[in-house]
Amino acid sequence: MKLYKILFWGAMVSSTTLLSCTKNFEKYNTDPAGATPEEVERDAYVLSSAMIGLQAWVVPLDVNSNQFIECLLGGSLGGYLADSNNGFNGKNFATYNPENGWSRVPFNDILPKLFVQTKTIKQVSQDESVHAVADIIKAMAASRVTDIYGPIPYSKVGENGALETPYDSQEEVYDLMFTQLDAAIKTLTERRTQNFSAKADMVYSGNVLQWIKLANSLKLRLAIHISDVSPVKARQKAEEAVNHEIGVIRTNADNAFIKPINRNPFRVIMYEYNNGDSRVSADITSYMNGYADPRREKYFTPSTFTGGTANGYFGLRSGIQIPSGNAPKEYTNMNVTESDKLLWLNAAETAFLQAEGALKGWNMGSTAETLYNQGIRLSFEQWNVNGADAYLNNSINKPDAYVDPKGAFSYAGLPSTITVKWLETGTTAQKLERIITQKWIANFPLGIEAWTEYRRTGYPKLMEVMVNNSGGRVDSKRMARRLPYPQEEYNENRANVTDAVNNLLKGADNMGTDLWWVKK
Repeated sequence: MKLYKILFWGAMVSSTTLLSCTKNFEKYNTDPAGATPEEVERDAYVLSSAMIGLQAWVVPLDVNSNQFIECLLGGSLGGYLADSNNGFNGKNFATYNPENGWSRVPFNDILPKLFVQTKTIKQVSQDESVHAVADIIKAMAASRVTDIYGPIPYSKVGENGALETPYDSQEEVYDLMFTQLDAAIKTLTERRTQNFSAKADMVYSGNVLQWIKLANSLKLRLAIHISDVSPVKARQKAEEAVNHEIGVIRTNADNAFIKPINRNPFRVIMYEYNNGDSRVSADITSYMNGYADPRREKYFTPSTFTGGTANGYFGLRSGIQIPSGNAPKEYTNMNVTESDKLLWLNAAETAFLQAEGALKGWNMGSTAETLYNQGIRLSFEQWNVNGADAYLNNSINKPDAYVDPKGAFSYAGLPSTITVKWLETGTTAQKLERIITQKWIANFPLGIEAWTEYRRTGYPKLMEVMVNNSGGRVDSKRMARRLPYPQEEYNENRANVTDAVNNLLKGADNMGTDLWWVKK
């Protein structure tokens, strides 16, 4: 990617089109102690615009980007959503043959903006706390991109003014993200009482303590990601995060949610685009129906079948030849409003991450069983649902077999036979499946993270696609492993993307190649 050129143009856009009052930018990038009130006000405006612009690209608030990344990619491959627009047939992620216009979006839409906005923030503000928060946001967004593609341009963007940008291996990207998070946590811990402007923060309204908890929680998440391929470093980073003096997110009051700038993009995509371009996946409804999960009414709306077909929480199977007409729209939809915030990371996830760490023998502050049960209770509390104790003590209910109410897309057999109740007599594999399955349910609808965990662990067990258009490149039993790089990289950055594929990716540039953190 010619990111240096994009950085220059993006900075111009940020300081003119998006931030129209910042003409003569250098004039206003002055020491606040010697600045006029007008200059201070303008710098504050530039800062808040850049910070909000950076936050808007973790889970994209832009509807178009959100649709491709969260719904069509993460939603489909993570077992949360299914495509319901038959115009997507033959070119979608769910059947492993996406057009370049689809597969380019996470790479080309997100990466340039991370560098543009971070650069602007560090130019306009001298507040080290703000710089640290920007680095946390950047690492969080970049972690999702590297977990989609593998090696990406990260540390060398704009190096020596070069137009063509070399890639970092995924291991190098993770190392740099840990370094950035460690530095940010140190800076913010030293300044824990020095909050910054709420106008520059759509997540925590400038609360530094909460940003420390999020940074430690992200560090824990990334440590778990690499635990099978770099166990020593993973344990070190996870234990540092959990045992830090401020620690990780442990209560729902500290959950990381972002306010939509206009309207929640899921609402637009699921209800307004062609009467809804996506529906809830049969994967998650089958699990939650089987468990009689009381969170269903919070997550979903019932199906709307007519003609005597019974209604309930019936998702649409993913990876199918999507029928024409209104039939796909009658399946269960997401229960989401225009004003609902979008999830980044919650207390339930950190509890489940700690549970997996404890299962590995790491010092996570408690036992795997206690942390697992805590994760379930926290999720029920987050959604204001009763019955957590009865749910987590159920040793009978199993995921339902998927029987399509319309008769076309039923799945033979059970996706899984795992129950909810923790059993100390269970195998390590069974315990891990419980942890990942319940984390998956609690993380709805964070599809990219769900897909990452599926590729890393094989859990939750999902239904194979009915249509595989990969030409043999993707094994239907293992499902898609990554996205190929955009064609634009081969047109504009051929030497570096070719080097990345040959020397860093360790496999072909297609959807069947595993990423670094998958244990071979």
